[in-house]
Amino acid sequence: MQIAGARVLDLYAGSGALGLEALSRGAASADFVDVAPTAIKMIRENGATLGALDRMYIHRAEALRFAQRLEADAFDIAFADPPYNLGMAPRVAAQWLRVPFANVLGVEHDSHEELPEGGDTRVYGGTAVTIYRAT
Repeated sequence: MQIAGARVLDLYAGSGALGLEALSRGAASADFVDVAPTAIKMIRENGATLGALDRMYIHRAEALRFAQRLEADAFDIAFADPPYNLGMAPRVAAQWLRVPFANVLGVEHDSHEELPEGGDTRVYGGTAVTIYRAT
């Protein structure tokens, strides 16, 4: 997965850690999506601290609805870290399978949640990460 120069999407961004890490590794830009006002504030503050605001786009929106409006190949890399065990992780993955809005999608989820087939899942204790790649 090539991060340098990539257009990155961070769904259910929280603090923005995944997208900000991508920016620190040379991503061209990162879009952050979260519905919580406190998360939006934290993302903006963390981006300012890192001097990355000029490469950031922050969206206050429900992440799955945001993803449903995306076209295929809108991003190079997408990360999703939805709240566990609410069915959001499988829905994000299913949306990506319908319309692959990024070349690579990484979804963090509870290790007991079943995501749609087609991804490579790695389990780390109670947490799993499933990575989908466009063909």
